[in-house]
Amino acid sequence: MRSVLRSAQETRRATGLALLALALVAGGCGSGDASAEAASAEPPEEAAPPPDGLTVPDGQAWVPGGTTAIGVTAGESGMPHERPAFEADVAPFFLDRSPVTVARFRAFVDSTGYVTQAEAFGDGAAMDQSTGQWALVPGAQWRTPFGPDRPSAEADHPVTQVAYTDAEAFCAWAGGRLPTEVEWEHAARGAVDDRSPYAWGDDLHEGGRPNANTWTGSFPGNDTGADGYAGGTNPVGRFGETPLGLTDMGGNVWEWTASWYRPYDQRDAPFTPTAASERVQRGGSFLCHPSYCHGYRVSARSHATPESSFAHVGFRCAYDLPEGS
Repeated sequence: MRSVLRSAQETRRATGLALLALALVAGGCGSGDASAEAASAEPPEEAAPPPDGLTVPDGQAWVPGGTTAIGVTAGESGMPHERPAFEADVAPFFLDRSPVTVARFRAFVDSTGYVTQAEAFGDGAAMDQSTGQWALVPGAQWRTPFGPDRPSAEADHPVTQVAYTDAEAFCAWAGGRLPTEVEWEHAARGAVDDRSPYAWGDDLHEGGRPNANTWTGSFPGNDTGADGYAGGTNPVGRFGETPLGLTDMGGNVWEWTASWYRPYDQRDAPFTPTAASERVQRGGSFLCHPSYCHGYRVSARSHATPESSFAHVGFRCAYDLPEGS
């Protein structure tokens, strides 16, 4: 039985890697001119503060409830799978201020003895940045995300080479869960339906300063590192905070969400996950360049099978409010 299950999981991981490559070419990471999405000149609305008596736990941000138009609306540029936009009512919740770091994930592993999917399979996916081609790298796992012959992951960087199932296990251990993609986008839009293309505003660069860790230069083969980080992750929080106090909500690493990937026009149709079903990722990564992947826009979506592990994908956890709040 184990051999049969492992074979099925390996097939799903291989399928996920192939679909990732297809998504990048076809625009699965999102594309478009951010200037076409710029919000109006009116000052942004401010999110409601936490109710009196509600304490926001350390390391978490308060995300007020509200109604947000998810996806791209008329006049905004984006990919087909970001349409049609739809309104969603979101209940308030807490969200990790930053992606889960290597240090936090190590504490989880040390406490539980947990073994990740990449460790169990013996490899994880990484991109050859000189060619733009993806492959499964033997020995790539959360401690050495690009392979055992490359530097170890740094403690204050986002943990990567974690599959959806690994992220789900960590969040349960931490007393939380993965956010849905609707919750993620609602939070990225400041919980006020801010229509700026990015979680921090309208521009990738302001005053010559980058607002996120993305691919700079020409793709592939020439990440200039103009944002300070060529070809890899950055310490969480290095590029400042959104109005809700969240960091790294664009660039650095894609983030797993709890949602199954489906086109938005099928979101209300009956759905039963199959062996080929995928989970949604949000936020873009250090590998995203507008020429093929504008994934650091708040509406951009990517997706992969739950067993898949990548050198540019991490996660953060959401937490429900205490009962009676």
